[in-house]
Amino acid sequence: MNGLKKNLGILWMIIGPIAIAFLIFSAFVNINGVGKGDINKPLPWIIIISIFTPIAIGLTIFGWYCWKGEYSAHLNLPEGRTSQPHKG
Repeated sequence: MNGLKKNLGILWMIIGPIAIAFLIFSAFVNINGVGKGDINKPLPWIIIISIFTPIAIGLTIFGWYCWKGEYSAHLNLPEGRTSQPHKG
């Protein structure tokens, strides 16, 4: 299972930048003054790219941590601490 996590981490690190590059390329291709649809205006593309850029960056960071094995590590809590939240 750890090998699968590491391999998928590489995939996530590749998909994040490719998704943003694809969105920017699509924006350059579709924005023009001749078209009459919303897809041809720059405002929807600015909104789409500004929303999906942080998502793609987060996907890349998630992939980095998967590849490094951070999600496979055991919790190393200080003595006397538990992973349960304090109820008081």
